[in-house]
Amino acid sequence: MQIYKVGGAVRDALLGRPVADIDWVIVGARPEELLALGYQPVGKDFPVFLHPESKQEYALARTERKTAPGYHGFAFHAAPEVTLEQDLARRDLTINAMAEDAAGQLIDPYGGQRDLKDKVLRHVSPAFAEDPVRILRLARFAARYRDFTVAPETLALMRAMVAAGEVDALVAERIWQEFARGLMEAEPSRMLEVLRACGALARLLPELDRLFGVPQPAQHHPEIDTGTHMLMVLDRCAALAAPLTVRYACLCHDLGKGLTPTEALPRHIAHESRGLPLTRRVSERWRVPSDCRELAELMTREHTHVHQSLSFTPQARLNLLERCDALRRPERFAELLLACECDARGRLGLQDRPYPQRPKLLADLRCLQGLNQAELSAAALAQGLKGPQIGAAIARARLAALAAMAQT
Repeated sequence: MQIYKVGGAVRDALLGRPVADIDWVIVGARPEELLALGYQPVGKDFPVFLHPESKQEYALARTERKTAPGYHGFAFHAAPEVTLEQDLARRDLTINAMAEDAAGQLIDPYGGQRDLKDKVLRHVSPAFAEDPVRILRLARFAARYRDFTVAPETLALMRAMVAAGEVDALVAERIWQEFARGLMEAEPSRMLEVLRACGALARLLPELDRLFGVPQPAQHHPEIDTGTHMLMVLDRCAALAAPLTVRYACLCHDLGKGLTPTEALPRHIAHESRGLPLTRRVSERWRVPSDCRELAELMTREHTHVHQSLSFTPQARLNLLERCDALRRPERFAELLLACECDARGRLGLQDRPYPQRPKLLADLRCLQGLNQAELSAAALAQGLKGPQIGAAIARARLAALAAMAQT
């Protein structure tokens, strides 16, 4: 029995990057032997075990065979005679198909170290085409390793996979999982660029794909193209270390611009209301978690109002805060403002422009939070007010507080 460190841990160590998780492959063993040594089985589709002490994952070397379309259409074979080279051959990219033995010796049968040096994302074998998830994984790696390029032959293979309908067989949960991880990488725009280059974006996210080539007013968007703006906004999210909720909201916020007329002037009137059903459709299709879904809908609906809020009257600012449920959901409101800042700064030449709307509206929220609602309610009751009259009195007090702030 021989044990090897494999995959991402080997890759990242060679790159000088922090190693988070370590995967191991065992060659020359049977499941019964591992059970006798105290390993705990956890794999459903193929033999994977937890080490009795470290609890790290150890997988038996295996081969796989395509049996049906999509992600789950595989038959696996794990046996003592399966070699390390055979196991590595089934992996997606050459940079992920390296191993290290117990003595620290690198095993690199498919040129992964060379591709790391040349900064190339290249598939290991034609078997790459059998698993459509690999398209998403490669795009995610492009977002992580910003200076890597996709090998031409790999991009051609990905295009062939899209044309064959492989990406149409992907399940919603896996699409969201890979997209979410890609959005959290250092340069998420590259994930979308790779998916667009191979045609997968048009299949997985047509609402976004149609934004490319759609113009916007130059006075607000020097980059002009709506799709380009979206890429810049996502990279601004990464620069500001925004959480996933904010990044997903930014991904969706301008989808309505793909439906608004632009024949005369590309003003995109009512793109917010047109975009809201599209945002909901994407969230439903991918089964997006509720926190991401809710912020995306709020961002789609309110981002232009937030941008314009410096010119709002106290009443209009109060209305905005109430529509956003800011008093009950202050954390979500803060995320909305961060998303709006990413939107405002995700524009050509404006990446470092201040966004005073964010601190101003946060100050408005703190002002309202400083009001004691119990005391306001008690005062209204003492005046003989009831029911909706009490709510109206509280609203007047809030408005007066915001008006007072405007005069300071």
